[in-house]
Amino acid sequence: MGKKVLIVDDSSTLRASVEFTLKEQGYEVLQAEDGGKGLELLKGMEGKEDELGMIIADINMPNMDGISMIRKVKETSFKFIPILILTTESQESKKMEGKEAGASGWLVKPFKPEQLTAVVSKFLK
Repeated sequence: MGKKVLIVDDSSTLRASVEFTLKEQGYEVLQAEDGGKGLELLKGMEGKEDELGMIIADINMPNMDGISMIRKVKETSFKFIPILILTTESQESKKMEGKEAGASGWLVKPFKPEQLTAVVSKFLK
């Protein structure tokens, strides 16, 4: 079984599409609909950090946005997990904010499945 990937996005359609793409590549996918739920899920995995390969997060979500979630993740035992931002945002200022928060990569929606799998496999070598 491949590593687990956590997808955090308020769009259930997008989560399903990412899950489908990654499951075909042998990854196990965990889902959360906002940053707060993503952090709760990570809290439940404490002690099993090595099971999680990466986090894919949107920026614009209710309750807790992606940038805030990344900052919080970097304060946990999951701080070394790569985080890919998957968003409709493409402004340089947002990308810089994401990078400063600790994001490892940036992919703009809509994405092609092969783009996503290429990026994920690069992080999960």
